[in-house]
Amino acid sequence: MTADPDGPGIVLRLSGVGIRRDGRWILDGIDWTVRSGERWAIVGPNGSGKTTLLQVASTYLWPTRGSVEVLGKRLGRVDARELRRRIGLVSAALANEIDASLTATDIVLSARHAALAPWWAAYSAADEARADAALARLGLGGLERRTFATLSSGERQRVLIARTLMTDPELVLLDEPAAGLDLGAREALVARIAELTADPAIGAVALVTHHIEEVPPGFSHALVMAGGRVVAAGPIASTLSGPVLSAAYGIGLQVDSVDGRYWARADASIPTGG
Repeated sequence: MTADPDGPGIVLRLSGVGIRRDGRWILDGIDWTVRSGERWAIVGPNGSGKTTLLQVASTYLWPTRGSVEVLGKRLGRVDARELRRRIGLVSAALANEIDASLTATDIVLSARHAALAPWWAAYSAADEARADAALARLGLGGLERRTFATLSSGERQRVLIARTLMTDPELVLLDEPAAGLDLGAREALVARIAELTADPAIGAVALVTHHIEEVPPGFSHALVMAGGRVVAAGPIASTLSGPVLSAAYGIGLQVDSVDGRYWARADASIPTGG
């Protein structure tokens, strides 16, 4: 990463980013800077542009306008495939591309060369040991040889998160990792993510979620979106607030927090600002 006049350890910077599709701006005027060590929660209603934002940050989608700098390199001036080796990504699109007959170990191994299957590269015993250690770290010890198809939804998500650890990523992007999980699986996943993000070796993390109760404790910042724009961004305690979320969702919301976890409930007495 390169030195930056605005502060040390810039991992990701979007400046005036817009994405236009079918005559409509999906993202519009996005300014966002992520520094090493920061853990960002990205929240907002359906259609606010959260997943599109992560596609840009992961270098899989180039902006219609604006500039994107990832790990000190500007998109358009660097081979994005090389950057992707330094980024850990978990998304529904990625999960859909995984061959369900692959074992958990094979899926984690494939990240070594930014691939989706291990067939086209050679892997050492040390690589396999590293993959199995990543699975154990996510509580999946003993499931290394199980195929993706035989795992539960929660286990699959943990396999994909273990996959991000294979290359010591400088940026980890998690797009709704708890979507579709039952309460027990969700809480187990939130706890594992909290453990991982407490590790200073993981440079920066951004997590998209529809539900603020899925934000793990220890997250430092939040980005709130609505209509393809940023409503608020900054330290999580001041950003995941009733007034901010009420403005984003168009409904009065009361936000409570206990031990670093957040919850929201409807409160008609709070103005929406809409």
